[in-house]
Amino acid sequence: MSAASAQSKITYTSADADMTEFHKSFDAALKAVRAKAGRTHPLYIDGRPVEAKETFEKVSPIDTTRVLGRFQAAGAEHVDAAVKAARAIQKAWGALPWQERVQTLRKASHHIRARKFEIAAVVALEVGKSRLEAMGDTEEAADLIDYYCKQVEAADGYVKPLGKLMPNENTRSVLRPYGVFACIAPFNFPISLSTGMSAAALLGGNAVVYKPSIEAPWTGLLLWECFKAAGIPGGLFQYLTGGGATTGDALWRHPGVDGVVFTGSKEVGLRVYREFSARYVKPVLMELGGKNPTYVAETANLDDAASGVMKSAFSLQGQKCSACSRVYVHEKVYDAFVAKLLEKTKAIKIGDPTEKDVYFGPVVHERALKTFLEAAASARKGGRVLLGGERLKGGLFDKGWFAAPTIAELPLGHEIFMRELFVPFLAVGKVESLDQMIAEANKADYGLTAGIFTAKKDEIEKFFDEVQSGVCYANRPTGATTGAWPGVQAFCGWKGSGSTGKGGCGPYYVSQFMREQSRTIME
Repeated sequence: MSAASAQSKITYTSADADMTEFHKSFDAALKAVRAKAGRTHPLYIDGRPVEAKETFEKVSPIDTTRVLGRFQAAGAEHVDAAVKAARAIQKAWGALPWQERVQTLRKASHHIRARKFEIAAVVALEVGKSRLEAMGDTEEAADLIDYYCKQVEAADGYVKPLGKLMPNENTRSVLRPYGVFACIAPFNFPISLSTGMSAAALLGGNAVVYKPSIEAPWTGLLLWECFKAAGIPGGLFQYLTGGGATTGDALWRHPGVDGVVFTGSKEVGLRVYREFSARYVKPVLMELGGKNPTYVAETANLDDAASGVMKSAFSLQGQKCSACSRVYVHEKVYDAFVAKLLEKTKAIKIGDPTEKDVYFGPVVHERALKTFLEAAASARKGGRVLLGGERLKGGLFDKGWFAAPTIAELPLGHEIFMRELFVPFLAVGKVESLDQMIAEANKADYGLTAGIFTAKKDEIEKFFDEVQSGVCYANRPTGATTGAWPGVQAFCGWKGSGSTGKGGCGPYYVSQFMREQSRTIME
C-alpha cells in the first residue's frame, strides 16, 4: 500500500483521497482476498481455535457460486465456554488503569487502518458493498475507536468529585464496568458497528462475547485478528459464528451475560429487551432500524434534494438503518422533483460492486429479494411503480441477488410508508405543507433519521423540533438521511429505533457500558 493510500480517508459523504491510488490498492487487496476464499475458519474461545460439530458456507451475494469461506456454527456449549472465559478475565481488565485500556484500543485502530484495504475488500465481497461504501465502513471503524478513546480521556476515566455535607467527607462518582457484554452485530456495517459496539464495551472495562452477522463472519474474524494484534487478551474478546436463532439466542440468554449491545431488526430487538432481564434489570443497548422520511419543500433546491434522496435511498441497495425509504414532496414542486429524482436514479451504474465504477450491487440474500418483490406487488396494487420493481436478470445478475432500484408513487395511507423493508425501495407521496409531512412522518413506529430540503430557516427549526427522529439533516445533497460519522453526527434512534436515547458516534455512548458507584470516605 502506498503512503498516499494509507493516509487518505474515505467517508460515506466525502473522499479525501487520490482515487487512482485508491483503486490500485483496492484491486491488489481484492486479488489477495479472493486467493484466500474457500478456507475453513474456527471459533476463537479464550484465545484458542475451536471447531464445532457443524459448519456453514458463506457465499457472496454478488455471485452465489463463489464460496468465501466455511465457518463454525457455534452451539450452546461454545457460548457457555466463551462466557465463562470472559468472566474469568474481565475482573483483571476492569481493574486496569483506564489509560492502559485506551492505549490498547488505540493500537487496535492502528491495525484496522493498516489492513483497511484487505478489510474493505472482504466487506465488499461478503455483503455486496461498493468500494467507497466498504472503505467508508472500514475507516469509520478505526475512527470510532479513536473517538471513544477521546471520550474516556475527556471524562478522566469517568471519575468525578462530588460535593460535601461535612468538612471531612470525600465523595466521588465512579463509573464501573458491568462485566460481560454480548455483542450481536448486523450485516450492513459489518466492521464499523462490530468495532464501535465492542470497543466501547471494552473501554468501559467489560469483556465481550462477539457474534458477527451470519452474512459477515469473515469480516468479524478480521476484527478479532486486529484486536488480538493490539494485545487484547483472547478471553476478553471471544469470536463466535452462527445463526441468530441458535448462537445468538443462546448468547443473550446466557445467565453469565451482564449486558447486551445489539444492532438489528425491531422485532428481534424487542424480544431481547423483554426477555433479557429476569432477576433484575440489565442494560440492553440497541439500534433497531428505521423508516426514514425526507421532506422536499416548495422552496427546496430540487437538484440537491434529488441527489440527497437518491443517494440515501439507494446506497448499499437501501440496506441501511438510516436509508431514506419515504419522501414527502410539496405538491407545488412534486412533478419537477420526481422528474429529477428519476433522472438521477436511472443514471446509477448497477453491477458487481467490487468494480471501481459501480454504485449499486445486490441485496444481501434471497430473503431480501423476496421482500423486495412482495413490496413491488403491494405498490402496484395500491399505487404506481415509476421505476424498477423487478429482479434484474441476464449476465452477472443471474448469479446474485440483484433487485432494481425502485421508486413508487403511493397514496399516503399505503402500508409501505410505515413498514421497514431494508431493500432498494423508495415511496414517494404528495403533501400540502410541512405540518402534514411531520404528521405523516411521526405515524411510523420508527424514529432514526430524517431529512428536509427548504430555503426557510423557520421550517428547518420547526422540522427539527417536531419530527420524532434522533438524527436530523437539512439541505444535505450528499445524503438526505444517511452518512453519520463518529464525533460529527451522533446516531441515536428514538421510538422503535433505539433503546437508550443516546446513540453510537455520539458523546454519551461509552458511559452506557458502565454503572455508577458513589464512594464516600470520611477523613
